[in-house]
Amino acid sequence: MYKIIKKEILNPTVTRMVVEAPLVAKRALAGQFVILRADSRGERIPLTIAGCDREKGTVTIIFQVVGGATMCLNAKSEGEEIADLAGPLGVPTEVDGLKKVAVVGGGVGCAIALPVAKRLFELGAEVTSIVGFRSRDLVILEEEFKEISSRFVLMTDDGSCGEKGNVCIPLSRLLESGERFDAVIAIGPLVMMKFVAQATKPYHIKTIASMNPIMIDGTGMCGGCRVSVGGEMKFACVDGPDFDAHLIDFDEAIKRSKTYAEFEAQARERHCNLFKNSPKS
Repeated sequence: MYKIIKKEILNPTVTRMVVEAPLVAKRALAGQFVILRADSRGERIPLTIAGCDREKGTVTIIFQVVGGATMCLNAKSEGEEIADLAGPLGVPTEVDGLKKVAVVGGGVGCAIALPVAKRLFELGAEVTSIVGFRSRDLVILEEEFKEISSRFVLMTDDGSCGEKGNVCIPLSRLLESGERFDAVIAIGPLVMMKFVAQATKPYHIKTIASMNPIMIDGTGMCGGCRVSVGGEMKFACVDGPDFDAHLIDFDEAIKRSKTYAEFEAQARERHCNLFKNSPKS
C-alpha cells in the first residue's frame, strides 16, 4: 500500500498527489511513468511521474479526472492509501547534450513536460517553455514553469490568460525570426503534437513527442498503444513514450485514441451512480 502524503486540486479537473513510494523515487527519471490501482478492485492505469523526492521517498502524480479509475483515485484523501504503484516504467527522456530546448506543453500534458523542463534546467540548458490551455481556470503549474525557464510563454484558446491562441503561434514566431533549438519536446494532446511537428519540420529541428495519451495497460501486453513510427510498429509504453515526432503517424494514433471513448463514458457514468447511491450522499 502507498500512502498519499499530500493532495492538491490544481483546477476543476486536475489533481496533484504526492505518494510515499521510496523504491520508485530512488530510480525515477524525467519522462518515466508508473502503473497504479486506486484500490484492490480498481483498473490499472499509467500515470507519468510529475516529480520525485529521493530523500523523502515520494513521487508526485498529476492526473485529469476523466473516467471511473481516475474518479476513484480522486476520491481518496490525504492519509489514505493507493493499493498498487509499480515503476518507474518506460524509457526516460533523452536530455544529455541539449543546450537550448523548447518544451511545449498542452493541458494536463504540462504535468509531464514540467519534470523534463526541470531536468534540462538542472543540466544548464536554456529552456523556452510554451504552455497552452483552453482558458484561465484550467491553467496549472504556471509558477513552477517560470522558475525553470529562460523564457516562458502562456497561451489560452480564449485569451483569458497570457496570449490568445494555440502553442504553435509563439513557436512558429520564434522559428520564423531565426530562433533555433537543439530540440523541441512536445507533450500534450495528439493534435497539438501533430501541429508542433509540422511547425518544426521545415527547419529540420529535432522534435520529440511523448505518446503518453495513447497508453492503456502500460506493459506492452494489450497492444492499445501501438504507434507507427517511420513505418515501423512501436509500443508507446515499452519502446517510448518518446518518439521522433516527424516520423509518427499522428492521424492513425488519433483515430486509435478514440477507440475506448464510449467505454470510458460508461465507466464514468457507473462511478457517478455509485456515488449517488452511496449512504454518504
